[in-house]
Amino acid sequence: MYGNAGHGSERVRRSARPVRARHPHRRRHDILTSDEFAAALDEAEAADLPDREAAVVREIRREHDRAAKVPTALVERISEETSNALPVWKEAKAEDDWTTFAPQVETLLDLKREYAEHIDPDADPYEVLFGDYEPWLDLSVAEEILERLRDELVPLIDELNDADADLADPFDGEYPEDDQFALAETTLDHLGYPDDHGRLDTAPHPFSSGTQFDARVTTRFDESDPVGAIGSTIHEFGHATYTLGLPKEEYGTPLGQHRGLSVHESQSRLWENHVGRSRTFLDSHAGRVNDHLDTDVSGRELYEAANQIYPQNCIRVEADELTYHMHIILRFEIERDLLAGDLDVSEVPAVWNEKMEEYLGVTPETDAEGCLQDIHWAHGSFGYFPTYSLGSVMAAQLFDAASEDLPGLDEDIAAGEFDALHDWLTENVHARTRSSTTRTRSSARCTACDSLTGHVAQNQRRERPPSGFPTAHRTLGCRHLVDSATLRTALLVVVLLPTGRLGFVTVVLEELVEDVVVRGCHTRLTPHY
Repeated sequence: MYGNAGHGSERVRRSARPVRARHPHRRRHDILTSDEFAAALDEAEAADLPDREAAVVREIRREHDRAAKVPTALVERISEETSNALPVWKEAKAEDDWTTFAPQVETLLDLKREYAEHIDPDADPYEVLFGDYEPWLDLSVAEEILERLRDELVPLIDELNDADADLADPFDGEYPEDDQFALAETTLDHLGYPDDHGRLDTAPHPFSSGTQFDARVTTRFDESDPVGAIGSTIHEFGHATYTLGLPKEEYGTPLGQHRGLSVHESQSRLWENHVGRSRTFLDSHAGRVNDHLDTDVSGRELYEAANQIYPQNCIRVEADELTYHMHIILRFEIERDLLAGDLDVSEVPAVWNEKMEEYLGVTPETDAEGCLQDIHWAHGSFGYFPTYSLGSVMAAQLFDAASEDLPGLDEDIAAGEFDALHDWLTENVHARTRSSTTRTRSSARCTACDSLTGHVAQNQRRERPPSGFPTAHRTLGCRHLVDSATLRTALLVVVLLPTGRLGFVTVVLEELVEDVVVRGCHTRLTPHY
């Protein structure tokens, strides 16, 4: 998760300059919507500006136009109510009681509907709110992807549930948090996290936050599951790496900010899954794991432990590479119906459980492990969830593009050499920030996708996987390995253009990797939190 998650750090990795407090919402809103600001913006738009400055004006214009439509009093009220909602959500989750939190959700939904109506009274409220997180990406693109995933992945999950595999489960003891924290530090150092521009803390809900000068990382630990902490640490490292890669000279302008949450998520997914879950990385990392945890785990065992999937899991942030997207789709459908008035807040627990059973074959036993598990609604962040799955699709295509441009990438990863990948991402993603939009390529929507079911079925029977990757393993109860061409290609299929060229990333980043050819089963995919 990227952003200000509102959790206090519990442990410090290294000292670094403090992060500046945010300005109050009202002050920022007043400046952005003032007459003087509007006049200056009009003058700038009328000028013949070079591309860079024109891009700055374009981004500020959009933000100004949206903000100017929303009364300051409403901005203040939303800020107050989200502050009020957070402790209520914590209490409700601790007491396993949706009814405690439901009134806060009702209030925030009403306020967000009012907010959306001010911005565009003729638009779907959910579309307006989605635009806060993905300003240049049409909701219809996200909906098409998510709907295709829902229709195609559920049968795949059912099929894999009926399969069988005998996978390694090497971590059967308790591993103290101190040892895992030291391993997390070592992992960050190995990947190239800069000591003088950030630090590692712990938090109940891992997140990353900061600027291009200082980007902090948090993680969390389960003493019975050290693999989970490795994954969450690398995930947040990906977010921090993007933040630190933003142009320092553009700090304070739109060109010094990330392009959108989906792009940000693509960076965390790329590092966590395409690097961190790969056999090449885990083979070399097993020694560090053994040193810190006093284990004797082989690279192959670590690889199998890191790539199993658990359809019976109810918790989104603990979900595996495949089933994660069903957790996202469930939330997307529920919050979309809530905003549309098609679902009453009181009905959320029942609908949540029904969808979990339908999509994953499991029903949460409590609200705490069901509809109360996420912090997003307490923040009023309706419309945020789709960015997770969209980021995963981008990550698959970006890593494929990087592999095309960096033919020795696997060898570099095995050797612990990440400079080339860092540099490629900085040049092709981080440094581009908001210099381009997605509107000019809206025609590249996934309107003629191949059949996901047929594609997955074909890949499921492949005997020759991509170089460096084993054949697909089948399920053993609720566990199976997800590192086959099948699963890493599945989500990518829904966004391929008829030409077979990069579709979705091109839509989002415009000219980033538009000349890269997707190589079918050689494209790897991510999902997890």
